[in-house]
Amino acid sequence: MDYVVCIQRTLDYIEENLQEQITLVKLAEIACFSPFHYHRVFQAMVGESVMNYVRKRRLTYAAERLFYTDEKVINIAIDIGFQYHESFNRAFKKFYGVSPKQYRNANRISGPLRGKACLNPKLLQGGPMMEPKLVTKPAFHIIGYELKTKNEDGQNNKDIPEFWQQYMQNKLGCKIPNPIHKNVELGICTNFSPETGEFVYVIGMEVVKGTQAPEGMVCKSFPEMEYAVFTTPKSNDESFSSSIQSTWNYIFTEWFPQSGYEHNGTVEFELYDERCYGSDNKEMDIYIPVKKQTVNA
Repeated sequence: MDYVVCIQRTLDYIEENLQEQITLVKLAEIACFSPFHYHRVFQAMVGESVMNYVRKRRLTYAAERLFYTDEKVINIAIDIGFQYHESFNRAFKKFYGVSPKQYRNANRISGPLRGKACLNPKLLQGGPMMEPKLVTKPAFHIIGYELKTKNEDGQNNKDIPEFWQQYMQNKLGCKIPNPIHKNVELGICTNFSPETGEFVYVIGMEVVKGTQAPEGMVCKSFPEMEYAVFTTPKSNDESFSSSIQSTWNYIFTEWFPQSGYEHNGTVEFELYDERCYGSDNKEMDIYIPVKKQTVNA
């Protein structure tokens, strides 16, 4: 399956339908992906979530019409999917820092302006394949700490590192009751809503089923699932974070297109164990739930 072709089809559809209702489910259908898999592939290839991209393209289109035409603001708002003048004003001001009227009265068109994304066909022609282990992980249960965040304007990239910092500084792992594997911590993404970008991130440890979560913690259970497990390249303290991020990017832009698998749309997590201690040769595992592709583009 040619992922560039699949995502390009949806980028073209977005451009042709900026004035119509656009849903992630419809875009995924055009790409021949499941909604969750489409969301993750789009994020990796374009650099932002699909609905965030749609919102920015619509507001850019509105900015251009405000500046170059004398159309009424309410007509422009309705054309790009806003039912109410007030909601359009709020969204526009949040993005541009000024009201639509102020923007129209400015003497030049200015940013942020989100042009149509352009995909590089060579993007998916990377180096040698990093082969994951395919494992079936039995049902498991964790107790830990929950963070609600969203994949919009990089909010999760700010919230999650701060969450980990708080967890480490306050030694919160020591308060988790009776972990099965001491010094093995999971960073779990779950309860994801592709339409809004909201999801739950949990830092926790595996525990025996039925273990009660102390006050201030949560208990989560996950079913047996097949995972592709990727181990990050060994790196030092300074490059560890970038190594993790590049592995995530590799998974969705290089491995998936050639693998015959797609994301199963459920829980995914990072596993941190004794390999993360010390200053050199750090590595960790990324667990991605997978299933065989059933639809061809």
